[in-house]
Amino acid sequence: MAKNERNWAPTESEEQQALFRWAAYESGAHPELALLYHIPNEGQRSRAMGARLRAEGLKRGVPDLCLPVPRGKWHGLYIELKRLRGGRVSDDQQRWLDALNKQGYFAVVCRGWQQAAAEIQNYLGI
Repeated sequence: MAKNERNWAPTESEEQQALFRWAAYESGAHPELALLYHIPNEGQRSRAMGARLRAEGLKRGVPDLCLPVPRGKWHGLYIELKRLRGGRVSDDQQRWLDALNKQGYFAVVCRGWQQAAAEIQNYLGI
């Protein structure tokens, strides 16, 4: 096995796609999973597009995923999804997670789609 094969891990995009396949499959038994959505806050953009999006309210560090379903004391769930290996939580992302938790949301970092699915199941009590 080559060195780069040993260190291979799915990209964040691949992890997120796997999570949404899982949520679609499970949404028959748990319809609230159909409310899970991605907040497209990443990616390379032209200067003009970046300026337009910021004017429209785009903010650095907003978590990747939102499940707007209240449970217990929480108003909803936010997930910052990272790949299994690599990727770090930026200062902006940590500030958002902390602020959301203070506002009554459950906001977490998950490494890989399986951890995200487990957090969602735990949050929903399933």
